[in-house]
Amino acid sequence: MRLDPKALAMACGVLWGGALLLVSLVDLASPGYGGALLQLAASIYPGYHGPAGFGSLIVVMLYGLVDAAIGGFILAWLYNLWARRSAE
Repeated sequence: MRLDPKALAMACGVLWGGALLLVSLVDLASPGYGGALLQLAASIYPGYHGPAGFGSLIVVMLYGLVDAAIGGFILAWLYNLWARRSAE
């Protein structure tokens, strides 16, 4: 079985970007929710300094989307590489 790298990249990007968006939205409505996750994101993604407003929310969502898309693409590529070698 082969994985489609583009499809996995899009799925991972949408899932992680959406999760960060959702946590950020809930944190704006109820400060403190997901604080540890958002602090972790602030330590990883340059330019994001925590939940300060809607601009910051968009920045973390886009970073998460791109970050997870690249990770999903690499994951599918490695899986296909190793699956092909083990089948030979």
